[in-house]
Amino acid sequence: MPGCGFGKGLWPCLSLAVVVLGGCGNDVSQTGQSAPVVANFAAGLDQGWPQYRGDLAGSGFSASDQITPANVTQLKPVWTFSTGESQRSQAELKNTAFEATPVLLPAEAGGHLALCTPYNDVIALDPQTGEQRWRFDAHADRRGRRAGKCRGVSWWLDSEAAPGSECRSRIVTATHDRRLLAIDSLTGKACSGFGEGGEVKLYSPAEGFVPGDIASSSAPLIANGRIVVGSGVVDFQRAKTPHGTVQAYDVMTGKKVWQFNMIPTADSTPEVRASWPDNVGDVSGSANAWAPLSADPDHDLVFIPTGAPSPDFYGGLRPGNNLNANSVIALSLSTGQVVWRYQFVHHDLWDYDTPAMPLLTTVTQDGEDLPVVIQVTKQGYVFVLHRLTGVPVYPVTEMAVSQKAVAGEWVSPTQPKPAFMPTLMNTQINADDAWGLTPWDKSACRRAIAQLHNEGLFTPLQLNQFTVLMPGSLGGANWGGAVLWKEKNLMYVNVNTALFAARLVPNTQALSDGHLPQAGKTLRISMQGTPYSIENKTLLSPLGMPCVAPPWGKLMAVDLSTGDVRWESPLGSIHDMGPVKLPFHINWGTPNLGGAIVTGGGVVFIGATMDRQFRAFDALTGDVLWSHELPADGVASPMTYTLDGKQYVVISAGGHHMYGRPMSDQVIAFALQP
Repeated sequence: MPGCGFGKGLWPCLSLAVVVLGGCGNDVSQTGQSAPVVANFAAGLDQGWPQYRGDLAGSGFSASDQITPANVTQLKPVWTFSTGESQRSQAELKNTAFEATPVLLPAEAGGHLALCTPYNDVIALDPQTGEQRWRFDAHADRRGRRAGKCRGVSWWLDSEAAPGSECRSRIVTATHDRRLLAIDSLTGKACSGFGEGGEVKLYSPAEGFVPGDIASSSAPLIANGRIVVGSGVVDFQRAKTPHGTVQAYDVMTGKKVWQFNMIPTADSTPEVRASWPDNVGDVSGSANAWAPLSADPDHDLVFIPTGAPSPDFYGGLRPGNNLNANSVIALSLSTGQVVWRYQFVHHDLWDYDTPAMPLLTTVTQDGEDLPVVIQVTKQGYVFVLHRLTGVPVYPVTEMAVSQKAVAGEWVSPTQPKPAFMPTLMNTQINADDAWGLTPWDKSACRRAIAQLHNEGLFTPLQLNQFTVLMPGSLGGANWGGAVLWKEKNLMYVNVNTALFAARLVPNTQALSDGHLPQAGKTLRISMQGTPYSIENKTLLSPLGMPCVAPPWGKLMAVDLSTGDVRWESPLGSIHDMGPVKLPFHINWGTPNLGGAIVTGGGVVFIGATMDRQFRAFDALTGDVLWSHELPADGVASPMTYTLDGKQYVVISAGGHHMYGRPMSDQVIAFALQP
């Protein structure tokens, strides 16, 4: 796509910038014999990675410590695996997002690395060689406007069943076409006793079902014998959308145990019903849980991060605070009953979903260790809530926000803001913050920002006049979320910091396939069923560079005991984002999607950027220690494990489908090589 800007063909004017700067269904295929490999694996396992983010608490931490700041430069690829998706047509490939993080199963579960393709085929690999052991064909329905994506699978072991019995250990995945599949982890065959032939439909045919309007991307959560699964809903194109329900199923039989409705029903509490209109089912929907869930099995709790109601940018049809949306909700794993809820955005008008897996840990306050939930948000905030009550452990204020809005809109008078934890980015942008490569460039940005409607964070969109969106709907934080090195009390989170602008215009009822603006273009999305469409764009200088100073993506370390930012480093180089790839890095940060991990060796690993780089940072200083060029952007969270005394680090390299970046289907493992 021609032009300059975030997205496909990003910053074609980069060469000029460099001159200015002076150079700057159950089909199974099997290979190999698994039994001897499992025996070796059992003898050699030192540190594993059994859950999507390492554990049910979402820590993203591994005690593996062979790789350190002193030797990480010796890290080299040791095997590569291709899922085969790149052999499909470019049109099919562009409608996918390979964002999978593998899990490492224990020996009694097969000792495999298990991962999913964008349309939910499940693959078991030898963790030492990357060779395929088996592949399960999910036969997913690929129709619909929503890109196929699967960020991970989950597994469960029935410790009471006899070793070797069918599906004693099972892998579970939630599919693009809304099915829950259970697969024997040893054989790669469907679990016949689960649902009907190994699958359960996550929708009622009587309700109607349009593939792609509602899908699944995050790994289902399994704890205390329950499989809990949310959903992804296309929530920005129309007012009335599928409701964001969370469902729990028996892990053995697939029988539904409970369902929790985000959009109120007759069974909802009066408080929740009063925060929505009586006809909410006809005028709104979504408020779905598309991000990963976390759990505290000891307290029988599952934590649900929820998104915005539909449509994202206009709420005149859904007056009220819209409780359950834009929240974290603690539900009983056993019953699905609400234990507590906390809302981060009242009556969302900005697509500020709760985007990331809630992080569970403990903090010390007045000499007492408190169990907490830490939630990073798109708006750049960090909330710390008591895990058992939902009460903020660190103060939160309700700040007054702009009330100027289009006719018919309803605006909350206040929004929550943490008073102790840092804001992860500057959200108060004005003309004085304009940036450019030259005085001419900077002056143009200053004029552009001055023309925007701007009353700070949570300013409602205006009719026919662009409003500052800082952050935009990308965030801030996104689904990569935060990870924790508990021993050092440090939390790590990657953040987007580019400036967006948006406005409402009279509705044309024209659908758009996009969600984020690309290539310097203004993206127009019709919010069908409302009076308005939204136009959204990145705010760029005449040279095609963002109008605020870099970094435009960064990685941060936050001290949870003091609230101090220990360090922050640019995340990403713009050298690969123009029409010609430059031979040197320009580390000004890029948009980033995907998360980090941190290890006991003191290293933070992260891909996520739009420059094909996989990086290692010093966890204590933020220095970049090592980087490796991938075949495509590593838009996935990595994982690590130690086997037979060797530590491996693994990442999927799939490419940014939303930004038109090169696509791939490779999984790459790294280890120290002399």
